[in-house]
Amino acid sequence: MSEHFDTLIVGAGLSGIGAAVHHSCDCPNRSFVILEARERIGGTWDLFRYPGIRSDSDMHTLGYDFKPWTDGKAIADGPAILKYIKETAAEYGIQDHIRYSAKVVSVDWKAAHAHWVVTYADAAGKTSNLTANFIISAAGYYKYDEGYTPHFEGREDFKGDIIHPQHWPEGYATAGKKIVVIGSGATAVTLVPSLADTADHVTMLQRSPTWIASRPDVDKIADVLRKILPEKTAYKLTRAKNIIYTRYVYNMAQKNPKKMGDYLLKLIRKELGENFDVETHFTPTYNPWDQRLCLVPNSDLFKSMKAGDASVVTDHIDRFVPEGILLKSGKVLEADLIVTATGLNVVVAGETDISIDGVPQHMGDKFGYHGLMFSDLPNMVSIFGYTNASWTLRADLISRFGCRLMNYMDEHDLDAVTPRAPADLVPRQWIDFEAGYITRVADQLPKQGDRDPWQNRQDYKFDKEVLMKSALEHEGLEFTSTKQQASA
Repeated sequence: MSEHFDTLIVGAGLSGIGAAVHHSCDCPNRSFVILEARERIGGTWDLFRYPGIRSDSDMHTLGYDFKPWTDGKAIADGPAILKYIKETAAEYGIQDHIRYSAKVVSVDWKAAHAHWVVTYADAAGKTSNLTANFIISAAGYYKYDEGYTPHFEGREDFKGDIIHPQHWPEGYATAGKKIVVIGSGATAVTLVPSLADTADHVTMLQRSPTWIASRPDVDKIADVLRKILPEKTAYKLTRAKNIIYTRYVYNMAQKNPKKMGDYLLKLIRKELGENFDVETHFTPTYNPWDQRLCLVPNSDLFKSMKAGDASVVTDHIDRFVPEGILLKSGKVLEADLIVTATGLNVVVAGETDISIDGVPQHMGDKFGYHGLMFSDLPNMVSIFGYTNASWTLRADLISRFGCRLMNYMDEHDLDAVTPRAPADLVPRQWIDFEAGYITRVADQLPKQGDRDPWQNRQDYKFDKEVLMKSALEHEGLEFTSTKQQASA
C-alpha cells in the first residue's frame, strides 16, 4: 500500500522551503513531504556555481516574509543565499520532511479517491509511489539538466573550452585567459566583472543590448533601521520600502518608457563617459521592463569596462573558428574560453507528466487561475514568481493562498477544488513578458485569459489583496467532496 500524505511539495529550493514553512505553520494538522530531485537542498542557489553568482534583486524582498535577511549585503552572493535557505530549513525543522534524489516523474489524479498518485524516481531510476491529496509544485521554471544553447556553426572547430554557466566546472581556472561571454542578460553581466578580476580580458558579445541599471549592494536605510528597531520590525519596514520603490520604477517605465529609458542611458553615460558608444552597446530596441531589468551592483560591470579589463561587442556570430569567434562584420574575437550565457530552457511543472484518471493533460491547453492553479487540474498549486520584482514576493503569497485554500476545504469537509475556465475566454500568452526564454516555449506554457481570475497580472498589490482576502467560493473554482457524494 502506498504512503499517503495530505500535501506533497515538489522541490527543496528557495520556493519549496518557503512553502514548507508556510505549510507547517498555517496547516499544522496536515501531513506533508518534500520530494527533491537533486541530492541537496537549495535548488538554483546550489546548482549554479559560476563565478560571481548572486541575486538580481534585493534580499529584503527576495528573502522570505517570515525570516529577516540580516546580512549586510542587500545584493547577496549565491553561497550567502544558500546559507539562508539552509538556516530556514533548520530553524523550522523542515529537513526531516525532505526526500532527496526523488524526482517526480508523473502524477495521476484519481477522482474516486480525491488524491494524486505520485510516481517518483531515485538517482538510479528506480521508481516508487505515494499518494497525496494536494500538490504544491515548487520545482522551478527551468530545466536543471541542460541550459539553453543555440546552434553555433563550427563549434567543434574551436580549440579552447566552451562552458555554459549552468554547468560551471568546479575549480576551473580562468586566470590569464582571453574570455568571450556570449549574452547580455543577468548571468552575463554577473560573469563579466567577476571573470575580469583575473582574466587577461573579457568580452561581452551580444546580438542586442539589455537595459542595465547600477545599484549599491548595501541598503543604508536598512542598516540604520536594524540599529534602532527590533530585527523583525526593521526587516518589515525595509521590505515595504523596497516593494514600493520597485513598483514605482516599474509603473513609471510602463507609463513613460522613453523618459525611463533616457534616464537609464544618462546614468550609463555618467558611468562610462561621453566618448563611449552607449547608443550601440547599451540602448535596447525594446522599452524598459518589457524584459527584466538587469541589476549591476556597485557599477562593477561599468568599472571593469572603464578599467579596460572588459569590453562589449554588439554583433552577430557567423561561426566559431579555431582561435575564437568570427563575427558577421568579419572581425574575429580571439578566445581561450567561450562562455555561452545564452539562457535557460523553461519547463512546466518540473517536466512532470500529469494525468486525470489516466488521461494525459497538456499544459499548453490550460488556463491559469490567477497564474497559480490550472483549469481542470484539481488540488494543485504551482509557484511562479514575478518577472518585474523579486520572485519570493509572489512565492510567499502563493504558499499562503495554498494553505488558506486547504484549510477552507478541511473546515468544510471538501476534498477537491478544480478551476473551471469559461468557454469564451480569449487565450493570451502566460505572462506579458517578451524575454526569449518565455517566447521560445509559449505554446507549451499555460495561457492566461482576457479577464480575471484568469489573468496572470504580475502585480504584487493586486495579488496580495486577492490571494489573501478574496472569497474562495466563486465561479472560477469548483469544490467537491467524495465523502458528501458517498453519503448522498
